[in-house]
Amino acid sequence: MASAMLKRTTMIKSMVQSLRSYASVSVGTDLTVAAPNVSLQKARSWDEGVSSKFSTTPVKDIFKGKKVVIFGLPGAYTGVCSMQHVPSYKNNIDKFKAKGIDSVICVAVNDPYAMNGWAEKLQAKEAIEFYGDFDGSFHKSLDLTIDLSAALLGPRSHRWSAYVDDGNVKVLNVEEAPSDFKVSGGDVILGQI
Repeated sequence: MASAMLKRTTMIKSMVQSLRSYASVSVGTDLTVAAPNVSLQKARSWDEGVSSKFSTTPVKDIFKGKKVVIFGLPGAYTGVCSMQHVPSYKNNIDKFKAKGIDSVICVAVNDPYAMNGWAEKLQAKEAIEFYGDFDGSFHKSLDLTIDLSAALLGPRSHRWSAYVDDGNVKVLNVEEAPSDFKVSGGDVILGQI
């Protein structure tokens, strides 16, 4: 079993590296222009979704006039995402605030209800804003999608992080493979702001 998992991980890394090395979004990109008609769904319970008439938040409202650290990851409840990626931001939230960051945001190609349950399980909802990109349109707009069907996840997000000031990307870090956790963590981007 362990050798089958290792073989699958190696296959996924190879597939990712052969597909592409970098996202089309880059330092200097205005996210509100790159994803002009895209909205995300703030993490919430089903009842909150119903009472808000399943409202969404336009990308421009998330970034306009704000200093934001955003990180994307393959999915809620997955290994590296749960054990390393989210905690690296949650554990540094005071340092982000001290640097003048208005919000730290986690986004994944998941529905807002899965994101809500996961954020609550990680006890991170008070520190980090969680958003679902239910159809992947945000990540598609930024060319940050990846097909993880080999891992039974389907279309997902690359693992990445960015510092965004008033919609403009000032720092961007994209991992080479979704299982990597070398450049997209909270400690790394703290040193880049």
